[in-house]
Amino acid sequence: MKVNGTHYRPIWQAADGSAVEIIDQTRLPHEFAVARLASMADAAHAIRAMLVRGAPLIGATAAWGLWLAMREDPSDSGLASAYETLMATRPTAVNLRWALDAGRARLATVAPGERVAAAEAFARRVCDEDAELNHAIGRHGLAIIEAIAATKPPGETVNVLTHCNAGWLATVDWGTATSPIYQAHDAGIPIHVWVDETRPRNQGAFLTAWELGNHGVDHTVIVDNAGGHLMQRGRVDLCIVGTDRVSANGDVANKIGTYLKALAAHDNGVPFYVALPSPTIDWTLHDGFAIPIEERSPDEVTRIPGRLDDGTTGAVTITPPGSRAANPAFDVTPARLVTGLITERGVAPATPEGLLGLFPERVAAGE
Repeated sequence: MKVNGTHYRPIWQAADGSAVEIIDQTRLPHEFAVARLASMADAAHAIRAMLVRGAPLIGATAAWGLWLAMREDPSDSGLASAYETLMATRPTAVNLRWALDAGRARLATVAPGERVAAAEAFARRVCDEDAELNHAIGRHGLAIIEAIAATKPPGETVNVLTHCNAGWLATVDWGTATSPIYQAHDAGIPIHVWVDETRPRNQGAFLTAWELGNHGVDHTVIVDNAGGHLMQRGRVDLCIVGTDRVSANGDVANKIGTYLKALAAHDNGVPFYVALPSPTIDWTLHDGFAIPIEERSPDEVTRIPGRLDDGTTGAVTITPPGSRAANPAFDVTPARLVTGLITERGVAPATPEGLLGLFPERVAAGE
């Protein structure tokens, strides 16, 4: 995807091959800044402090973190230490575990002297495959948007509501929930996106709006609680959200507030789709309520960053002194509220049978 006409991914290997570079998402939308990750500790910090975020991008950053770790210490103990450090950064996104498990398994098959090169090849493959998966998700989601557009008078806009940021900034390219939107826009379908602000970190207002604007997609930022009102008034044709983990029975863990959007969509007969690449499916869990929910700092609730009137950026406190704040970062939407799961292989019902129908190899694996 593009920023001011230039193609970017949110993570890439530095031109001199000595480090990894990322778009620092904590600085958006007010400043476009590139951060340099020169060590495994830098990669762990980037994940933990949310310079990078979104399940697929967290996995890709962890893969590059293994490469940085192998440059520092390619021994078995170095690999084990890197795995444990990176695994502890964020508990909810299953792509983190997927990338680290796959990377550790790959590196364990080669001698320590070959691990730097093997880790680099693995990280590149994770990134390229994620971009391909997300583009395929977009093709399948595009068919849903095309079907809705076909029911409208020619030229009438399709209105999509999305929650948080499941765009290219949350992946390696295209995004998950936004991939169908970008492909519909590029195909000339009139499309408009309702962008939830997504408190407390405002990743919809900060990130989704920023990337949609850079791509020229018509959009409107709304407060989180406006979605149900818009659905009641018939101003939402469908919802598409992303996810950090989907259990094998089709339950979905996504940014806090997703469950409320699904309830509103269900009550108003609005289709509610979840877009995800297959590494986001946790085949080991058969109940979404077993997914660990990250509890983040209360400061994210009590303080809001932004651009001040004098043009500088800063944060302001919005709560009275002494008021406590709770900050669960995710919630679980039961599969019964999900119209379908949009994957790289097609659209599946949010059921065990639906998922296994798209991924029959998991039946052979006994999952």
